[in-house]
Amino acid sequence: MKTLLLAGIGALVVAAPATAQTMDHSMTPGMSMPGMKMPAKKPAAESRPAAKKAPAKKPSPRQAPTKRPVVPVADPHAGHDMSDMPGMTMSPAHAPAGGEHAGHDISAMPGMQMGPGQSMQHDMASMPGMAAPVGTDLKPGNAPAPAPGPGLAASRYYGEAAMSEADRDLRREHGGMTYYQVLFNLAEYQARKGGDGYRWDGEAWIGGDIDRLTLKSEGEGTFGNQLEAAEVQALYSRALDPYWNLQAGVRYDFKPNPSRTYATVGIEGLAPYWFEVEGALFLSDKGDVLARAEAWHDVRVTQLLVLQPRVEANFAAQDVRRDGIGSGLTDLELGLRLRYEKSREFAPYIGVSWERQFGDTARFTRARGDDTGGFSFVAGVRTWF
Repeated sequence: MKTLLLAGIGALVVAAPATAQTMDHSMTPGMSMPGMKMPAKKPAAESRPAAKKAPAKKPSPRQAPTKRPVVPVADPHAGHDMSDMPGMTMSPAHAPAGGEHAGHDISAMPGMQMGPGQSMQHDMASMPGMAAPVGTDLKPGNAPAPAPGPGLAASRYYGEAAMSEADRDLRREHGGMTYYQVLFNLAEYQARKGGDGYRWDGEAWIGGDIDRLTLKSEGEGTFGNQLEAAEVQALYSRALDPYWNLQAGVRYDFKPNPSRTYATVGIEGLAPYWFEVEGALFLSDKGDVLARAEAWHDVRVTQLLVLQPRVEANFAAQDVRRDGIGSGLTDLELGLRLRYEKSREFAPYIGVSWERQFGDTARFTRARGDDTGGFSFVAGVRTWF
């Protein structure tokens, strides 16, 4: 009897936990939840004997993983309080309650002070581990620029002697070379009233961009007669600027007889609107003073046709009777020539020319029985090389 009583008590003790786990909470007062009926409890699966665990294989030496020490990484944002920056204010609901970033003021860092009206001044050079700013990273200022280093930078690699020779060749080939040109602006046949004639006007020069030796020559004559006038000038030409040259030298007249020698000073260049201009003063060995002014302008009518108006005037400070020259304006020539410039080095042209003598010069000419001027038809070539 005692044995049966003890067995019943033991069965009750064993069944109590299971009964507590399977109780229906909806039946508990105050704990009922609508729509939350507990599903029926499935019968417990029959207990199976636990399978024996296979002994773990020891990894081979090659497969054994290498354990690396874990190095803690510092948080770069630790200690930065971004709440003081404009536009970065955090509401109390979003402010962090704590943590490693809380309570750190970024304005206390070196070089991160904020001035009035500024969001932040980044002085990166004062931060530990940051290099000093150079070049365009420098703050704006009015300090003078650093002086350039002596010599050529390429001399550090190629040597001073090699770069000096290369620099000398570069300067010579880009303006320091010797140039030359021979130009005949006029080389023409003239059909005129007193008889057909010829005329030339040209120059040749040799030198550089600044200093040149210039030779000029002009003259005219009539076919079947002696040469009427001919002169040559030898001049030193010095560039005043990119457009104007100062010239000085001597002039020698072969004709008319007797021949004359003049000291010469003049100027030539390119005036505004592309007018070629020449002017010169002449002082003879007899003390006579003469002057000359010329100008012409090239008007491009088409790609191949160029119209050139031209004017030339001669003056004298006194009468020179032996040469038939009177004081004042002695003669004037106006011309209009149209050339075909398929090649600039050789351009034929046709045109008209009007010449007239004035004052005592015209009177001396009429006294010799010659004409004082008139129109003439001209045809020639403008050439240079």
